[in-house]
Amino acid sequence: MRKSLVAVAASCLVLASCTKTPPASSDKPVDVVLIGAGVMSATLGTMLKELQPDLSMQMYERLDSVSAESSDAMNNAGTGHSGFAELNYTPETPDGGIDTKKAVDINEQFEVSKQFWAYQVKKKYLGEPQSFINNVPHMSFVWGDDNIAYLRKRYDALQKENLFKGMLYSEDQNEIRKWAPLVMTGRDSTQKVAATRMDFGTDVNYGTLTRSMVKHLSSSQGVQLSLGHEVQDIKRGADGLWNVTVKNLGDGQSKTVRAKFVFIGAGGGSLPLLEKTGIPEAKGFGGVPVGGQWLVTTNQKLIDAHQAKVYGKASVGSPPMSVPHLDTRIIDGKKALLFGPFATFSTKFLKNGSWIDLPASVGTGNVRPMLQAGIDNIPLTKYLVEQVMQSQEDRVATLREYLPEARSEDWTLVNAGQRVQIVKDDPEKGGLLQFGTEVVASADGSVTALLGASPGASTAAPIMLKVLKVSSFKDKLATPEWQAKLKEMVPSYGRKLNADPAFANEIRGYSSAVLKLQAIKLDEPAAVKEAVVAKQ
Repeated sequence: MRKSLVAVAASCLVLASCTKTPPASSDKPVDVVLIGAGVMSATLGTMLKELQPDLSMQMYERLDSVSAESSDAMNNAGTGHSGFAELNYTPETPDGGIDTKKAVDINEQFEVSKQFWAYQVKKKYLGEPQSFINNVPHMSFVWGDDNIAYLRKRYDALQKENLFKGMLYSEDQNEIRKWAPLVMTGRDSTQKVAATRMDFGTDVNYGTLTRSMVKHLSSSQGVQLSLGHEVQDIKRGADGLWNVTVKNLGDGQSKTVRAKFVFIGAGGGSLPLLEKTGIPEAKGFGGVPVGGQWLVTTNQKLIDAHQAKVYGKASVGSPPMSVPHLDTRIIDGKKALLFGPFATFSTKFLKNGSWIDLPASVGTGNVRPMLQAGIDNIPLTKYLVEQVMQSQEDRVATLREYLPEARSEDWTLVNAGQRVQIVKDDPEKGGLLQFGTEVVASADGSVTALLGASPGASTAAPIMLKVLKVSSFKDKLATPEWQAKLKEMVPSYGRKLNADPAFANEIRGYSSAVLKLQAIKLDEPAAVKEAVVAKQ
């Protein structure tokens, strides 16, 4: 009997179905509550403040610093994800071809993010662009006949996409040695290898970027940043507004803030908070936490000798965030060299989370899809177990596939960030494990949450544009005033670049000039060139 009562109580906690509606408060409500001081909340807050400067905002962060979780430099790959090197974005089709759609979509999305950052640089919100974004070539590197055949097909397929023109391909060891000397030094001269290279790939310090955005946002009129404050509950009041219960972790005091719109952008911590809202749209979602670790070198000779992000093929069953890469980073103005990530498993949803995050997130609304996802993803479970059991020598052995002369003493294991992969209920298949991001919104759009991981921060701007479309601001979004402002912030808003080389050149030229990046000019069809000349 006691166990059944405990089970009922747990279900009530997870689904918020046994909690009475909080009474209306006489306190003046805030227009926007942003939960989490990471890149997603910073991006949405900045957009909304530009679109409607008189909005009042409150940002809550449970840690005592901004962007200390997933957005922090060492907690993510720091890649400006453009689909140039990430092989998991270009899967083989059943007929042996290459599906380029996802790579093109992600490239388009990153171009949107670059435009939004360029707008902020021009407005002097972010300081010098080199503080957060720099050119680092993006490479794919494989070995073995099957993988080489795949990479060649991938290159051929991407050459048909305008946004990927300028990509180089080689199976010549001497040519690849020029691109990435450390990758080829000490390698068997008879080994068959292949690589692609895009010179204008980027490295992004999302931690610095986020801190700059939040610094500007929190200095704006009507915006308050509260660090060391944990959101513990979100309930709709009798007046239709959201009552957000927040605990000051410094003095232990709690208070309730009324909000017209709530955005849950707390990374891995978003799922438990979304469940607390009790909205029907939250049911059926679960999450699988996956952590990461880097091998980091302090050997300056190695750091100086490598200048590229070299991506390989992921192991069977591994999540996308675990695609191996030998990675040049620019962190706080200093060059660094990392390899990984190696996956870890924890029941925490955040790097600084609780060990009961995973079990506390499972209830009657998502237990079936969670169990089904576990059954259907045995290879992922096997992969995680193998990763957790690895020794330093095991990790260095993997590193030697990319850096043949790697020495164990040159590399130190460092913990990276924690991600939560989405489990989504499917009417036919049960629980599906997804490796992207998902925007979940209430029917009226007054509360939205972002779940998931990769490609994450790189696509923050387009994801937040999607949030606006399903939020309670969607009607304002359609007004001429908001449309004009959006096109000022993102000049390509509402248009695609891949099918229009002339427009792509214009947009890339603009954002690259402002951000002080390289840009490759695309070849334009003869008819377009003639039209441009005639116009001039």
